[in-house]
Amino acid sequence: MRFEGIYTPVITPFHSDATIDREAFTRLLDHLIDAGVHGLVLGGTTGEYYAQTTEERVDMMHLAVEHIAGRVPLVVGVSALRTEDAAMYAGHAREAGADAILIGSPYYAVPTEREIALHCLEVERAADLPVMLYNFPSRTGVMMGDEFLDRVGRNPNFCAIKESSGDINRLHALARDYPHIQACCGMDDQALEYFAWGARAWVCAGSNFLPAEHIALYQACVVDGDFSRGRRIMSAMLPLMRTLEQGGKFLQSIKHGARYVGLPAGPVRKPLRELNKDEARALETTIRTLQTAVRQIERTTSATNREAENVRTAHA
Repeated sequence: MRFEGIYTPVITPFHSDATIDREAFTRLLDHLIDAGVHGLVLGGTTGEYYAQTTEERVDMMHLAVEHIAGRVPLVVGVSALRTEDAAMYAGHAREAGADAILIGSPYYAVPTEREIALHCLEVERAADLPVMLYNFPSRTGVMMGDEFLDRVGRNPNFCAIKESSGDINRLHALARDYPHIQACCGMDDQALEYFAWGARAWVCAGSNFLPAEHIALYQACVVDGDFSRGRRIMSAMLPLMRTLEQGGKFLQSIKHGARYVGLPAGPVRKPLRELNKDEARALETTIRTLQTAVRQIERTTSATNREAENVRTAHA
């Protein structure tokens, strides 16, 4: 399986009493698909999987597969503290009809790279589906390093890795030494660098509420190969990326952004709390400025393309 384009790790909308709003979730899926994202990820960090019960996670797998109905690929996150639980979720993902699974390292236990590899191989066997690995050492406490990649890379189901370490040298190593494991950008403020090194997929939480802007960057860099335009778009997006990646309130910001543009996000689940008024106001200003800047870049690009087409037609 090849991952191409913008993959949105979907938020989980909640009612005010913190129960899952299933109707809002399906509306959100439709909104993202209609907006043109290329794939969806369920049960990732952005989806607050860690704050959901087993029954809720399994129910959401079935709901997502049934509602998406093959319109875009669905990757289901199966991360868990216990290997047995992660394998159980992987089996449910296969039964539900997921296209691929997302496996992260168990956090808190601090396993060795060999132990992480054995964990992932056992989870993969429970699903026998394409695997996107999830390397996020700042959350899990461990790195999916060379020893790990050498072990799991022999299995063709391990075909991609969402790299969220933030270490740019990891991107270089993946591109040069592990070309059979597709590097997918999982660190938003490095998207341009990933595309420059040949990445063709970006798992980006901000696309929950700004899908057009994230698609615009992918289109410029990956589809059109226009990195000059890509740098302008990325420059416009960087203030948001800094807020998300470095602001310390990642999920709270994603959900507030979704609510700000009118999407049914609901609150975050405990122990997280909402942004305060100043943080919310600053994020809203950042979003408005970003939207205006990217729209202007896209309008200028369209005008330039039309002018070039007119010149070609005149000389035909």
